[in-house]
Order: sequence, then C-alpha cells, then structure tokens
Amino acid sequence: MLLIAFLILFPLIIAALLLLLRGDGIRNVVVWVSAVAIAVASIMFAVQYLGSPWKGFEFSSVAADYIACAIGVAISGVVLGFGVKYKNSLAIVLAIIQLVGDLIFEFGFAHNVHVEVGLYVDSLSIVMALIIGIIGSGICVYALGYMIDFQKHLDEHGEGMTELQRKDRRPTFFALMFLFLSAMFVIVLSNNMTWMFTGWEITTVCSFLLIAYTRTDEAINNAFRQIIMNMLGGIAFLAAMFFSVIYAQTLSFQDFVLFGLNFPWLVAVPVCLLAFAGLTKAAQMPFHTWLLGAMVAPTPTSALLHSSTMVKAGVFLLIKLAPLFAVCVIPAQMVILVGGLTFMLCSFMAISQTNAKRVLAYSTIANLGLITACAGVATPEAIWAAVLLVVFHAAAKSLLFLCVGTAEHHIGSRDIEDMDLLFERMPWLARLMMLGIMCMFIAPFGMLIAKWATLVSFVDSRQMALVLLLAFGSAATFMFWGKWLGKLSGIAGSPENVELTVHPSEWASIGLMAIIALVACIALPLMSTLFVEPYIAGIFGQLGGDIAIDNLWISSILAAFVFVILFAGNHGSKAKRADVYLAGVSVDSDDRIYRNSLSGESKATSRNLYLESIFGEGIVRRPGEVLCTIIIVVAIIASGVVPPVL
Repeated sequence: MLLIAFLILFPLIIAALLLLLRGDGIRNVVVWVSAVAIAVASIMFAVQYLGSPWKGFEFSSVAADYIACAIGVAISGVVLGFGVKYKNSLAIVLAIIQLVGDLIFEFGFAHNVHVEVGLYVDSLSIVMALIIGIIGSGICVYALGYMIDFQKHLDEHGEGMTELQRKDRRPTFFALMFLFLSAMFVIVLSNNMTWMFTGWEITTVCSFLLIAYTRTDEAINNAFRQIIMNMLGGIAFLAAMFFSVIYAQTLSFQDFVLFGLNFPWLVAVPVCLLAFAGLTKAAQMPFHTWLLGAMVAPTPTSALLHSSTMVKAGVFLLIKLAPLFAVCVIPAQMVILVGGLTFMLCSFMAISQTNAKRVLAYSTIANLGLITACAGVATPEAIWAAVLLVVFHAAAKSLLFLCVGTAEHHIGSRDIEDMDLLFERMPWLARLMMLGIMCMFIAPFGMLIAKWATLVSFVDSRQMALVLLLAFGSAATFMFWGKWLGKLSGIAGSPENVELTVHPSEWASIGLMAIIALVACIALPLMSTLFVEPYIAGIFGQLGGDIAIDNLWISSILAAFVFVILFAGNHGSKAKRADVYLAGVSVDSDDRIYRNSLSGESKATSRNLYLESIFGEGIVRRPGEVLCTIIIVVAIIASGVVPPVL
C-alpha cells in the first residue's frame, strides 16, 4: 500500500517542484534522483507482488472522490479556456458537455456510491507499473539533454517566431512529464472507476499541453485535434460510469466485470462505450490522426505518448475488458474489426513515409491495433500475446524514438533518406537504432514471437478475417522496417563522427532502453511464467496453449547471440580504409560523383521505394476511416438494441 501511494504521489510532488525550478543544474539533479527513485520503487513493487493473484486494498475516501471531481471540473475549465482563446467551437462544446456531465454524475448519481476497495494490484498492473516507472522515468532523464538542444535551436533559429513561442518553458515541460507518470499510475492501480477516469483525463490534458508546447499554429491545431478526439473517448468513459451506477450499483471496476459476466445483456452498452474510450486513447482508426499530429512536439513527448503512457492506457483498458468481450459479442466484434483494419492499413501507410517519426507513429498505431484485436478475441492465447506485445512495443519503440530524436539534432534531419552513412557518422547510435528495429520485426526477438502467438490465437478462434489482415499487415511491416534497416547498415566512405557531442543524459536513457529491450527478449520465458501466465490464470481460470517454453528459451538465447554480433565490432578498427570504388571514372569519390557513359557527371545514390501511388495516405486513409467509423457507430447502436431483444 505504501509503495502504491509513493508511485502515485511522488511524481506529483516532483511535478510541482519542477514547476518552480529555473536553473538547469538543480533541475538535472531533481530529475535524475526522482527518475531513479520511481524506477526503483516500481521494481520493488513488482518484486513484492510478483506472481500474486488479484489483490485489492481497502481504501475509500470521500475526500478523494471530491478531489477527483474537482480535477475533472478543472480539466474541463482548462480546455474551455483554451477553446475560447483559440476560438475552437468543438473543443468548447465538448468541454461544456464533460463539465456538466461530471457535476451531474458526482452529485446526482455517484454521491452515495462508495468503493471500499479503491486500489488493487495484479500481474498486468505490475507489468504496466514497470513500463511507466522504468521506461517513463528514463524518457524524463533523456529530456534533460534533449531540451537543452531544443531550446538552443529555438533561440538561434527562431527568427520568425514570436517571443512567446521562443520562451523557455522547460519547467512546465518537465512538470507535465512527471504529472503524466503520476496519472498513469492512477489508471493502472485504481479499482475505483472515478479515480481511473480522473487519471485518464489528466493524461489527455497533459498531452494537449505538451503537443502545443511550441505554440506554433501547427502545434496548436494538432493539440486541439488530440484533445477533441480524446474528449470524445472521455465522455464515453463518463457515460459508461453512469450505466455502471444505474445497472450494477457500483463504481468498482472489478465488481463491474463480475456483474457483467453474470448479466452480459445489461453491460453491453457500457462495455461498448469503454471500448470506444480505449480505441480513442489507443489512436485506432478513425482517431489515429491525433497521434500523427503529436509528432510536432519535442521527441521526449513523442516517446512518452507512444511507448509508456497515453496509448498504453487505451490498450490496458481493452485488455482489462477482455473477460467481458468473451460474453459481449457486439463490443468484441467492434474491437476486433477496428484493431485488425488499423493494423493492416496503418502498416500500408507506413510504407509510403520517408519521415522517420511518421514511420514510428504509423508503426505504433498498427501495433496497438494488433493488441486491440487480441483483446477483442479474448482467449487465453490472445491475451498472452497482447500483454507481451505491450511489453516489447514499449521497450523497442521508446528506444527508436530516442535514437531518432538524437540523430535529428546531430545530422539535421529526421528523414530516412538522410541517414546514409549513419553507421559511420554515429556508430553507437546506428547500432542501437538497428537493435530497436530488429526487435520490432525480426526473429528471434520477442515482438515476432508475440505476433506468431497472435496468429495462432486467431487461427484457433476461427478468426479467418483477422488472419488475412495480420498476414497482409505483417508483410507491409517487413517492408517498411527492412527499408530503414538497409539504409542504416550501408557503409561507404569516412565521414566525420558527429555523436561525440551527444549529452550524457541522452546516452544514459538510450542505453537503458536498449538494455530493457534486450532483457525483455532474453527473459521472455521468465516474463511469461512470472507475469503473463498468472494474469491469464486469474481471469480465465486456465492457461492457454501458448508457445512451448523450450521454444521461448531458444529464441532468448538466439537474441543474446545477435546482440553480441551487433555490438562486438564497435571498438574501432586499424584496418586500412580504401576509397569508394564507383566502377568507372571517379570525379569525386568522397561525394560519390563519377563520369558516366555520356561523359557527364552523375552522383551515385541509393533511395528506398516508397510506393506513394499505392500506399499513400491520401489513398489508404479515407476508406479506412469511413469503414472503422461505420463499424463503431453500428456497434454502439446495436449494443443498445440487440441485448434487450435477446
């Protein structure tokens, strides 16, 4: 209980402290110490409750309920204020709806409903706490060095920006980062749905403020896209709590699930609404554009949104709803179809992207779609795959985002086509980036093992449409990751090493993410035994026929072997370097210019194939958005009509 209180309250206190600190020196100390404390506390928390079944803690506080209500009102007020300032009518309307809904719910419905068991722990919440506590705090450390360069760039190259846009707001930035962590701990450790909803909305408004950090027109527009889409999900979450009070007379998430298992026809609508909230937070189509818009924010924001927080809250909720998806057919089919389509179509669109951050964004949305589909299938095998996908995606994607952010600051671009010779210009960073990419799609790394388990679960549950979506989406995944990996591994010439000026805080965080990704792959059998299987046994009463433990150990050994090969040679070489051979009359070997057959000068270049005419956003996006919107609308309507008939 004390560790849970620490994980929730300590980041909140640090956020308030960082808001007051202006100097880099004291801020660096506070962030480093706080990040280490949160990481250690999350590990202690995991060790203390390792392998234990669902365990609730009796903690009921009327004051906490009122504080949650006050926070909800404050959040609506913040959105309302920004909506008025920037004349965004839709944001104003949604803020008013949520404000009125919060007040009606608290004083008209939930006032006499008390949840005795306010906090809980199970194996899934332990996994999430480790992701938030270690990866999330590591990203905060990375931001120390990154934001120094970011602010320096604004000061030196912000001639066209206003004084407000160039203003150093790093105290606010770091405060929001730690507030994010606190809110995520609230989401994954609260059994009280009111508290969970409060954490849910705090992550929404923090994301809004972080995306709008630079205050440019693009940043403001993307921030409002995020807040509008996620407030739609928040209102759906709030509506689901109304139904829970009316039908189940409870705001305990555990009691709501148990009630739904006994009376599935009464919870079809709230389950559908909660699933809708999860889809918006997980950036599933047609709500995926808010996550793409988040790329305008500084890289630590992108990493935090994509790996350890925000989007993981969405799939966390969907996985928690899996027992109800097993008995509520309509919400389950909605989640399955939207997740499957999102996986395939966003994988297609990733092929056409040359911007590394957009590739990572589409890959994130696609993998969240796969996790979403697994949650909807709701078999032990599918949930086993979903939880492992969450772990491997968090580790590998956080590593990739941090690598791309550092590379951008040192080569001046985030374009994949500008990453020629990165293996020579930034040898350690290139290898770490390659490790992250391999973790995402190559055997024997854990992501592919989890995808294989996903395929098996889809086949066993006779989800043939999902099998096809997974097959085509995985083929696209192989193409866009393979292109990037090939670009990184090219070696020619002797360019200047530019990674010598990378900040120590960046190296520390990137190294931490690499270690986490590697440990996750090597310790895959242990993770399955200690974390995933206890959770599955707790909710299904049995273990599924997942991949044999012997095969998991073989994959872990091979992953360690690949890691040794990748990094063993990065100690410098005394071998003689030869000039680039251009198979002709060289004009300038360093710039790879040669004299062609017509006596003209040509430059030897290599460029990936992006197939914009086939997989471009303008071609794929609109049909996917329309189809997923139809599926969601039909499912919500049908969930309110079909159950009473049955």
